[in-house]
Amino acid sequence: MLRHLLKLIWKRKSRNMMLSLEILLAFVVVFAIAAFALRSYQLYRMPTGFSYQDVWSASLNARNEGGIEADPLIYDKFRQSLKALPEVQEVGFSSFPVYQSSNWISEFTLREGKRKFVSNLFEISDEFPAVVGMTLAEGRWFSRADDGAAERPVVINRRLAQKLFEGKPALGQVFTEDEDDPKKALKQFKVVGIVEEFRSQGEFMSPPSFMLVRHQAGAGEGGLEAIQLKVRPGTPRTFEAALNRQLKLVRNDWSYTISPVADMRTSMIKTQTIPLTVLAVIAAFLLVMVAFGLFGVLWQNTTQRIPEIGLRRAVGADSGHIYSQIIVEQMLLSSGAMAIALLLLVQLPLTGALGDSLNWTVFLMAAALSAGVIYLLSLLCSLYPGWRAARLSPTQALHYE
Repeated sequence: MLRHLLKLIWKRKSRNMMLSLEILLAFVVVFAIAAFALRSYQLYRMPTGFSYQDVWSASLNARNEGGIEADPLIYDKFRQSLKALPEVQEVGFSSFPVYQSSNWISEFTLREGKRKFVSNLFEISDEFPAVVGMTLAEGRWFSRADDGAAERPVVINRRLAQKLFEGKPALGQVFTEDEDDPKKALKQFKVVGIVEEFRSQGEFMSPPSFMLVRHQAGAGEGGLEAIQLKVRPGTPRTFEAALNRQLKLVRNDWSYTISPVADMRTSMIKTQTIPLTVLAVIAAFLLVMVAFGLFGVLWQNTTQRIPEIGLRRAVGADSGHIYSQIIVEQMLLSSGAMAIALLLLVQLPLTGALGDSLNWTVFLMAAALSAGVIYLLSLLCSLYPGWRAARLSPTQALHYE
């Protein structure tokens, strides 16, 4: 039976060519959107490496041209002033707030072999890890004991450690920052700790190579522009006014952007899911158009095959056989189109062209989901043409012109 249906499909290959192409393109589009959605869900399930609960953020907006000053006295004043508030448990500083679309990337060179690499950077104070609940996998956090060290202490994530020092211990490794000016002294960095993960932009950020650098106020460095506060559970939103007043006591000529990190997370997630929403609407519209086209082609094909179907009925085929023939033929046609599409798409994870964005887990799940959608669409579009063909009598076939 199956061999016979394949022969029928092959004999009508010129008619089925456009239909197969339409199914192939629909499968590719659905696959792309499914892969994007599944990768987003995969990222959402991954740990970010820090906690946002009971954490508030205050961005410092200096009005002077030089920006935020890197004066240690300024940070001490902010720390003492804010810890005087009963709601505040700990105060830390960072180069920019978490859950913000800010990025800092720099190039470095390993001491061994002069190997160059690129990493994301996040400059923080000694108190920052305690504020956001970060935990170490290996080594230690930096502290006051690192003041005056020849090499700046850094904590890197596991991804960067495996990339640079696979098979060797990462702790204690030293590297330098690349500098275009040959006369300028190169900054030395030393790995003192490793965290499993850190994604400053939140749940939908692709896992990067990340480096947490200890900020050295007054050492010729720029200032940190964000204050992160660990507050008591249940702190109300009205705390914002008290926090702003306390900040103004330190620098009244600066302005401050204050928000709970939980609100910043919600806003970031909404922004990052907009592309997925747009793609879903486009996919729904495309599938409706494909459904109309598929239904029309199947109707036309059934009409053109009235003599063939009538002859089958005349030699004893019942309506159930005709009905199943139309549906199975469409499923086989869809299977062929999807097989060709998968042969093309499988090259992406094999070659690693899209990196972790299309890993094998995402690929297999997206392929299965897309195939399910196309099969369901094919089934729904073939039900009425199949029912119409099944009702055809030999008499109608004899009178067909």
